[in-house]
This record gives sequence, C-alpha cells and structure tokens, in this order.
Amino acid sequence: MTNRIAAIVGMPGAGKSEVASFLVDRGFSYIHFGDVTQAELKRRGLAVNEGNERTVREQIRAEHGMAAYAVLNLPRIQEALGRHNVVVDGLYSWEEYLVLKGRFGDLLIVVAVTASPATRQTRLATRPVRPLCATEVIARDRAEIERLNKGGPIAMADITLVNEGTLDALRAQADSLLEAIQ
Repeated sequence: MTNRIAAIVGMPGAGKSEVASFLVDRGFSYIHFGDVTQAELKRRGLAVNEGNERTVREQIRAEHGMAAYAVLNLPRIQEALGRHNVVVDGLYSWEEYLVLKGRFGDLLIVVAVTASPATRQTRLATRPVRPLCATEVIARDRAEIERLNKGGPIAMADITLVNEGTLDALRAQADSLLEAIQ
C-alpha cells in the first residue's frame, strides 16, 4: 500500500488542527508547517503572539518566496512519507499547494476545513492557546486571503469538510475522509 499525504487547509478557527489530530490518532505522521514560525520566534527570542507570528511568517515568505513553508518542510514530509501516511497541518498559499502537488502528485490529498466567520470568531475567542479577539480574527483572515493566497488551495481541495457543528460531527466527517485517503 502506498502512503498518502493529507494536507489540511482552512481559515483560522475552522478546525484544521482537530482534523489533523484525528488523523494522527489513526497513525498518520504529523508535519506542522507552523513549526517553522515557532522555531524562528524562539531563535529570535520573540514572544508568541499574533503580531510576532504574522511578522515572522511574512518575513520567511519574503526571504524564501510564497512556497517557503512547503519547500522548508519537504525533507520532513518525504522522510515521514517513507514510513506512514502523513498529515500536513497548515497548507496556506497557492504556491505551497503547487510545490506539494508538483512533488507528490496523486499522493497528495488536499482537505479543506471550512466554517463561517461567525463560528470561527467564537472558537478563536475561547480557545485556550493564543485566543484572538474579533478584530484580530478579521485582520488575520484578510492577511491570509490577500497576502498569502490562501483561497486557491481551499478552492482546489479534493475534499471539503464543513465544520459548523460539534467536535463529534467533525470527527464523523474526518472518519469518512480516511476511506478517501487510504
């Protein structure tokens, strides 16, 4: 059996990490694109907050191009793919999509996790780690759409999960996702 890559894409608060966690619990190796940002924050001695994260993300892309996170994580993905199915948490840009699709072809399945802006704002305001106020959510949404070309990977997703309900409902959708991936 050939291992596959499930690349998760969606706006903040849609449930990407929940789907990724579900797949990890079913044996997938986990690659979080955001680890690159976190490592750079730590290297620079910067606090983990929305402003610093956005600045670092934009600087990494300015230095390495819009496909930066895919390119910087290719060795990790390739190595993990040799052992297990892989879930990539945090596909953002169209350029990242093109790099992954070009490298992995049909082994890549893009999974969009969607939720309405109101649902996402409520979730992001109450999450225990890095909660965001409505103004921060709107600013991040605009930045991801306007500066990171996030709409393309969402539009080109092979599978779309609509997450307007409970966590159990999302997990039920993710369970059906397993059949498409394997």
